Amino acid sequence: MQHGPAVRRRKLGAELRALRAGAGLTSGEAARLVGWHQSKVSRIETGASGVKPADVRLLLDAYGVTDSQLRELLLVLAGSDEGGGRHHWWHAYRGVLPPTYRDFISLESQASAMSTLETSVVPGLLQTPEYARAVTKAAVDGLDDERLHTLVEVRLARQDVLRAHPPLELSAVLDEAVLRREVGGPEVMARQLERLIEAARLPQVRLQVLPFSAGEHIGITGPFVIFSFSSTSDLDVVVLDHLTSSLYLERKEDLQAYTEAFNTLQIHALSPEDSLDYIAGLRDGV
Repeated sequence: MQHGPAVRRRKLGAELRALRAGAGLTSGEAARLVGWHQSKVSRIETGASGVKPADVRLLLDAYGVTDSQLRELLLVLAGSDEGGGRHHWWHAYRGVLPPTYRDFISLESQASAMSTLETSVVPGLLQTPEYARAVTKAAVDGLDDERLHTLVEVRLARQDVLRAHPPLELSAVLDEAVLRREVGGPEVMARQLERLIEAARLPQVRLQVLPFSAGEHIGITGPFVIFSFSSTSDLDVVVLDHLTSSLYLERKEDLQAYTEAFNTLQIHALSPEDSLDYIAGLRDGV
């Protein structure tokens, strides 16, 4: 269990090591190609030290890596500010967002798929502006209006991943408590339920409700997120959110355990079609 930056270094190093091996190079040969000492390559590959985006680019060139999507992802893991569009927009908020939140957004922006269990609130990618404002105000004490507006703005900007080409594939299981909790008042909640109905009809979104009648379940200990990457499964990661930080699980056995847990939750939840009807019934007061 690691904090985001440590996980990113380890994952980046492991991927660079695999790419070097795939290119048929020893660490010493790779070091000579880029004009470094062998120890620097070793430290990068073990995650013992950070690496600059420019250095990652040198290594990728030396290994003959031309896959633009993979290069982009690895450069983001190295903390690159380069690029445009949705991939780097959060850097404009560097002075406002804590590092752990920036790490989360960077993974979210590059992931091909996201599976999430939510037990308290609607997932950020599906929140309306009014709902996001109410949740943010409750979660972060003492916010002035300007900072509150900025954090809500960030929350809404994150939702662009669902409209990208290709879009992020989102699978969400929502505990019934998420839908029953009246955040922001009746009118705000009614609009939020309508937004969930709209989202559930999108081809890239699979939304399921886990009803109270399901009883105790494997996710009862709290929410989690699983990020998956099309370029390489070795970068997949589980994120657990806490009040003041996020923790990242990267071991294969952890990923397998949480993936199996999410699959089990999907089995016990209502089907996407029945979930849509259930949310519509709540919206209509049925």
